[in-house]
Amino acid sequence: MRIKMSRLSLAIALASASLSTVAQQQAPVTQNSVEQKKIMPALEVIRVVGNADSVLLEQTGTVVVIDRQQIEQIQPLSTEDILRRIPGINIKSEEETAIVANFGMRGLSASESKSLMLEDGVPVAPGLFVGNDRYFNPRIQRVEQVEVLKGSASLRYGPSTIGGVVNYQTKTPDDGVTVTGRAGSFNMQEVSVEAGGKSTSGDAFAGIVATHASSDGFMDKDYEMTDVMAKAGVIFSNDQKLGIKVSRYENDANISYRGLLLADYQAGADYNPAPDDYFLTDRTAFDINHEWTLSNQATLKTLLYWSEMSRDYWRYNVDTAASNDAGRWVYTDALTGNNRSFDRVGIETRLNVDHNVLGMLANSEFGLRFMQEEANDTRIRAVRSSDRTGLNDRHIIDSADSVAAYAQSRIELSEKLAVTPGLRIESYEQTRLVLSDDNATASTSNTEFLPGVGFTYNLNDAAQLYGGVYRAFSPASNGVALDGLTDQQLDGERSTNYELGLRGKQGAINYEVAAFAMDFSNQVVTGNSDPNLSQSNAGATEHVGMEFLLGYQLGGGFSIDSNATWVPTSEFKSGENQGNRLPYAPKILANLALNYQIEQLSAAISAHHRGEQFGDPTNLEAIPTDAAGGIWGGLMPSYTVLDLTAQYNLAENVKLFGAVKNLTDKRYITGLRQGIYVGPERSFELGVSYSF
Repeated sequence: MRIKMSRLSLAIALASASLSTVAQQQAPVTQNSVEQKKIMPALEVIRVVGNADSVLLEQTGTVVVIDRQQIEQIQPLSTEDILRRIPGINIKSEEETAIVANFGMRGLSASESKSLMLEDGVPVAPGLFVGNDRYFNPRIQRVEQVEVLKGSASLRYGPSTIGGVVNYQTKTPDDGVTVTGRAGSFNMQEVSVEAGGKSTSGDAFAGIVATHASSDGFMDKDYEMTDVMAKAGVIFSNDQKLGIKVSRYENDANISYRGLLLADYQAGADYNPAPDDYFLTDRTAFDINHEWTLSNQATLKTLLYWSEMSRDYWRYNVDTAASNDAGRWVYTDALTGNNRSFDRVGIETRLNVDHNVLGMLANSEFGLRFMQEEANDTRIRAVRSSDRTGLNDRHIIDSADSVAAYAQSRIELSEKLAVTPGLRIESYEQTRLVLSDDNATASTSNTEFLPGVGFTYNLNDAAQLYGGVYRAFSPASNGVALDGLTDQQLDGERSTNYELGLRGKQGAINYEVAAFAMDFSNQVVTGNSDPNLSQSNAGATEHVGMEFLLGYQLGGGFSIDSNATWVPTSEFKSGENQGNRLPYAPKILANLALNYQIEQLSAAISAHHRGEQFGDPTNLEAIPTDAAGGIWGGLMPSYTVLDLTAQYNLAENVKLFGAVKNLTDKRYITGLRQGIYVGPERSFELGVSYSF
C-alpha cells in the first residue's frame, strides 16, 4: 500500500472520534416510480438514494433510478448498457463490457469525464485529483440499483459534478443462495453466486456476491474477469448500525487505444486491430459505515473508505509507414508498459437534523470529508521477448490531500413550496514528485466555493415544478496543474448550472421534462508538456438543452417507456475552436421500449438512437485514412440499435432469460481514437438463475 500507514491511522482515528462510519447520504428515488417501493432491510446502511416517492419529490434536480427489476429486464453486460438508456447521458463505448468508463452528461464530452462516479456513495473512479478517473468501472453483476442525479441535487457531492452524479448501489444478498449462469456469442461465459444469511434475531447479516466471466470478445477482444464482494452488518442497539463491505476485482483484457483504419472498417473487417496489447487491472477496497440515530430529529452518518487499484497497460509500438502501406496497423517488437497504481483513503461524515426556521419546517444536512490520493506512474520500456520486464524510464508520484465541507437546508415555506439553499467548499493541495528526475518536486493548492439553491413547488397532487442554480467544478489533474514541474496556478474548471423541470403522473401516464443550461468556464488545456499552453485556464463552453421522459401503461400487460435528449447548443465560446461543437456531444439521444409482462413472462424490445457527433474539437468531418498518430477526428454518423430481451419464471426459484442484442446487425461507429471503434455486431445470450 503506497499511502503511508500514518495516513490510514489518522483516518481511523478521525472515524473513531466521530463515533461512526456511515451509510451514505439519502437522496431520491426513481422518476418513473408510481407506487411506494419496498424499503430495504434495516441493516442496509450503505445507500445514497431513498426508496419512496416522497423522497424523490424533495429533490431540486432531475433524478433517475433504475432498480434491480429493470436491470434484469435489460440483461446488461456493463454499466454502460444501463446509462445509455437514461436521458441526458451519452456513451463512448470501447468494448462491450465497459472496462473503462466513458460517458458524458448534458452535452459535456463523453471523452472527458466531468461527472462524479460513486459506488454506495464512495468515490470509485481512481485519481479524482491526481490523474485519469476512467480506469475503473464497477461491474454490473454486483449492482442492485443505478442512481443518477443532475441539477442542484448534486451539490451535496464532489468533486467533478458539472454534469451530475452517478451512484451504483450494490447488492445485499438475501437469505439463501442464488446461482446464475449466462452464455452467449463470442464464447461468452459467466457464472455468478449470491449467498447471504441473517441471524435468528435479525440484527446481523452477512453475504457475498461473486462473478467469474470470460469471453473471446467481439473483434477478438478477449477478457477474463473475477469480481468478489462481501458485505456484513449489525444493529448494535435501537439507534446504531454498523456495516462493512470488502471487494476484490481482477480483469485481463485484450484491448487497446487502437481501432480499425478507415478502409478496413468500410470493408466490414472484424479483427482485433491490436492483438497483442493488454489492459490489466485489479482493485481491492473496503468501506466501513455507521449510522447513529442521535434523537428523533438528528442522525449522524459516517463513512470510512480505502482502495488500492492498479492498471498495467502494455502496448506495442507501430511502424507508421508500413501501416499506411498495409492499410492496417503494423507493429514492431518495441513494447511499452504505461503502468499506474492508485491509492485512496477517505472519511466522510454527515449530520442530518429536522428542525424549525422561523416557525417553518426544515431539514438541514452538514457534511465534512477528508481524502488523500496517490498515483504511482511508471513507464517500462521492453521488447516482445522480455516477458514485460525492462527499463523504467519515467517514474512519477502524484498525490493530493483534499478537504470538503458542505451545508444544505430544505425549508418548507408553505405546504406546496420548499427552497433548498446550500454551500459546498472544496480545498485541495497537489504534489508531484519525479523520481526519475533526481526527485524533483512541485506543489500547488486551490480552494473552490460552490453555492447553490433549488426549489420544489407542488402544482397539484399530480404535478411538481422544480429547479435550481448551482456552481460546480472539476479539478485540473496534477499533470496539468504542475506541468513542467511549475505551478501553473490553475483554478478548477467551473460551471454555473441552471435547471427548470416539471414531473408528475396522471392516470396511466408518468412524465418529466427538464430544461438546462451550463455556462462552463476555465477549461483546462490537457495533454500538453508545454507550459506556454497550460500556464493558465483557457476557454469557455455553453450547453443548453432539454430532456423528456414519458411512460404509458397501455393495458393488457403492455407498456411504453421513452425518453429523449435535445442539446442544440454544446459549443466552444472562446479559444481556437470558438463556434465549434464539443466532441462526443450529439444533438439528439433517444430511447424507446415496448414492454410486455403477464404472469411468468416478461419481454421488451428497445431502441437506442444516437445522433451524429464529432470526434475532436476541430470538428473535422472526414475520418482520416492514414495511420498518423494522435487523437483522431471525424464526423461519426447517427445510428439506431434494437435489442430484444425476455424472461420466464419457470418456477418460484428458477428463472430463464435470453436476449438478442443489436437485432438488425447494425454496423456503427462508437468512437474514434487511433482508429475506429466499432459497435458490437448482433449477439445472442441465454441464461438461467436458480435460488435455494
